[in-house]
Amino acid sequence: MSFTDVPEIITRVNRSELFVPGSKPEFFKKAVDSKADVICIDLEDAVAPPDKDQAKKNIIEALNEMDFGKKTISIRINGLDTNFCYRDVIDVMENTGDRLDLIMIPKVGVPADVYAIDMLVTQIENKFAKKKKIGFELIVETAMGIVNLDSICTGSKRIESLHFGYADYAASVRMRTTNVGGPNEDYAILTHETPEGRLVHWNDLWHSPISKMATIGRAHGLRIIDGPFGDFSDPDGYNAQGKRTAILGCEGKWAIHPNQVELANNLFTPKTTTIERAKKIITAMQEAEDSHQGAATLDGKLIDAASVRQAQQLITQQELIDSMN
Repeated sequence: MSFTDVPEIITRVNRSELFVPGSKPEFFKKAVDSKADVICIDLEDAVAPPDKDQAKKNIIEALNEMDFGKKTISIRINGLDTNFCYRDVIDVMENTGDRLDLIMIPKVGVPADVYAIDMLVTQIENKFAKKKKIGFELIVETAMGIVNLDSICTGSKRIESLHFGYADYAASVRMRTTNVGGPNEDYAILTHETPEGRLVHWNDLWHSPISKMATIGRAHGLRIIDGPFGDFSDPDGYNAQGKRTAILGCEGKWAIHPNQVELANNLFTPKTTTIERAKKIITAMQEAEDSHQGAATLDGKLIDAASVRQAQQLITQQELIDSMN
């Protein structure tokens, strides 16, 4: 490992993040009763401009009066390029207690975007002697955000997680697609001639930005969360997208409909067989070390110190999930 340590960020279970429009308070209780790890009450894209003030009042009332249990609660504020953003932060924080956990900042493009919100939040926390320090979730959803991501992650010590925003990212880089997650038939390659002709293999058009987000975010010790999958009537597509991003380093995914919560929880909970093998790896390596060996074999495969690090992070993740039950 490098002599430079990766900073330790607050760890939360974040397999599923259920989005609820702030303008639909009748959905709040349903979200609380769901199995979602995180509830994000939205003030941005899911709320029409004429409804934003009422949505904010709904959120304030809910944070003051509802029992959210153990769930992590976040609000998505409007972008810094709007005239709603600063009032979102001030009104919600000054008129609620300590139930809010996170603020999600959309369309972050430069470190100063995060710094600006940190300044507001810090002043409010100090003035009102808030007991809880609010964390930040950042949505990576523009070309500027991807290019500046490494420096963005230094914009505030409150940053806990990065999330990928498919639709706005596609618009930002002018991708020729209207999909919100999932494949596109034009993003494909042809094989050589086969008895069945030249076969078409679809590829993952989102691989590059999500992989970059995962690599840079993990270098800063952040959680990496996959964003929305627009077709909530396609569980197979949701699962396929989630499996790909889990392999790339994501530890959770958005649910824009309640029927996606269980899918996300299943996708990002390590399988029992995976945890059992992780424990076997740790045991085998301990036995190897006791015998003064730097590596060992398990089921015919080489394992070493790196294998232990892989195994331990899976076990730690499972222990965190178990602590929520």
